Amino acid sequence: MKRRTAIVGSLAALASATTARAAGTPVDVELVMAVDVSRSIDEVEADLQRRGYIEAMSDGRVLDAILSGENKSIAICYVEWAGTHYQETVIDWMLIDSARAAHRFSDKLSEAPRTSQSWTAVGAALAYSAKCFEGAPFTSKRRIIDISGDGRTNDGPPAEMVRDKLVAEGFVINGLPVMMNRNNYGRPADATLDKYYEESVVGGPGSFMVVAANFDDFGRAVRSKLIREISGRETPVGTAPA
Repeated sequence: MKRRTAIVGSLAALASATTARAAGTPVDVELVMAVDVSRSIDEVEADLQRRGYIEAMSDGRVLDAILSGENKSIAICYVEWAGTHYQETVIDWMLIDSARAAHRFSDKLSEAPRTSQSWTAVGAALAYSAKCFEGAPFTSKRRIIDISGDGRTNDGPPAEMVRDKLVAEGFVINGLPVMMNRNNYGRPADATLDKYYEESVVGGPGSFMVVAANFDDFGRAVRSKLIREISGRETPVGTAPA
């Protein structure tokens, strides 16, 4: 209860904090990539997930989307999360305005240590991701939280409560649910995780999700989603696997 109260309190303070953000370097989008590291993800799946982001940021199609914008640049922040006790900024805000910068991000991510933590707190992850924008030395018309995971909230505040608050503050939340094809700690695979993300997680103008059929499909899904959200092309909320 104390954790939930603290998170709700931080959301209440977010409104005044975001309006007071100092003007920074203009970019086409400020993007927080919030990645699930809960213990339902095994070592092989965690490696596929991390590699998906590393390879996507070095992909020529993603770079083309970055360089096609008005400012020819984006700002990104990479966050990992699990339960309400664990949200960590793995790579703080970086300007991506060239192939060299994109590869530098990929190199930093490949070198960063990995962890695995208990529980799944989607709402707490969204609240933490929103607070990351407070210290960003950039400014843009679009502030996007890109959240991926393989499960629904079982700890902390309901995702939809936090989602609704952040959407009212002008954030867009896009989702990448990973459909599990195996039992999870004795529980059957969640066959409706995509529906949960659609109804309780994604939100805001032009928001959408891309579904990964499994972790082998994660690289394709994250690359597709990054291209869409960076380019700003509007898509339906429920975007199925290509």
